[in-house]
Amino acid sequence: MPPPDEPDGPPEYRVYRSRKPLLRTHAGGDGDALARLREDPKPPGQAGRKDPASAGRRRFTRGRVIRWIVLAVLGWITLSVLVFLVSAQIQQGKVSDANGLLGGAGYPATSPNNILVLGSDVRTRETAEPGAQTTGNGRSDSILLMRIGGGQNSRLAIARDTVVDIPGAGRQKINAAYSIGGTALAVRTIEAYTGVDINHVMIVSFEDFPALIDAMGGITYQGGCVVSRINGGYKNGGYTLRLRAGKTHIDGEQALALARTRKNDCNKKEDDLTRARRQQKLVGAMKRRLLSPMAFARLPLISWSVPKAMRSDMSGPTLIGLFGALSVAGTPQTEILGSVSGQVPEAVKHARVRRFLAG
Repeated sequence: MPPPDEPDGPPEYRVYRSRKPLLRTHAGGDGDALARLREDPKPPGQAGRKDPASAGRRRFTRGRVIRWIVLAVLGWITLSVLVFLVSAQIQQGKVSDANGLLGGAGYPATSPNNILVLGSDVRTRETAEPGAQTTGNGRSDSILLMRIGGGQNSRLAIARDTVVDIPGAGRQKINAAYSIGGTALAVRTIEAYTGVDINHVMIVSFEDFPALIDAMGGITYQGGCVVSRINGGYKNGGYTLRLRAGKTHIDGEQALALARTRKNDCNKKEDDLTRARRQQKLVGAMKRRLLSPMAFARLPLISWSVPKAMRSDMSGPTLIGLFGALSVAGTPQTEILGSVSGQVPEAVKHARVRRFLAG
């Protein structure tokens, strides 16, 4: 039987468009199903799934970013504290306890402590002046008493040429005590001279001092014009320091030269008392740098360098308490105990010691 005739063209289809209902039908009805299909035209197995790209974008919310920043900051601080504790533990063994003379005070953050800070003039062979000491303890190039903690905050600097009675060594300049008998004799001498009970000692190392300043990214020093020639200046293989009056950002080598400057060609009337005041300005500049935001990025490096440059009989946790107290205490004016002649009247000495102990 012959097949029926096929149509000449494609079959005709009639398209019907459905209108949106004026009122949505009850939940679960055909109207709701059509509405859901229009809103989410994905295949039945993928309906309701989130787009991976949009999910990734939502992950970076403000709250999560803040939490990540907080965790990063806490981690950075924790790392710095651990580095500091390790470095302090290493350096603690290099400073004697002054044969049992030290101690006797509470935690520095809450109780008053008397801290003796000694700057030794021992030089490295590369930076030593002619005749300067390169071995042993050396003389205490700077002597500073700090009273800190428990609401106390005062400073008393003793000029290194002050003539005193050194136990077992007779009447000499006070800076000789550290050279003759180390930490123990320095503590005994200064306690006998001032009547101040010393609880802890810090030894500032000239060898590691520039590394600490550089770890901070330098410091900003403010003072008068300084031109000094250390070890004979550049022409003789030494170092020449030139600072203009006002504020200057200096590195570790410049800071060390400034701390050691005795003869200033800008002001030839300066004496050892001027030098002591200049050293206190350096300490204040270091403190301001440590509390600045710029120091935070360098915190682990600074934490490692501080105990090396400032060796102490104190443990790491005790040092943290000390630096915590220093950070909130402000910078008091430093009293200077001394004279050009090396002789200090007893009345003057007692008055300044009383002000020091009063905090």
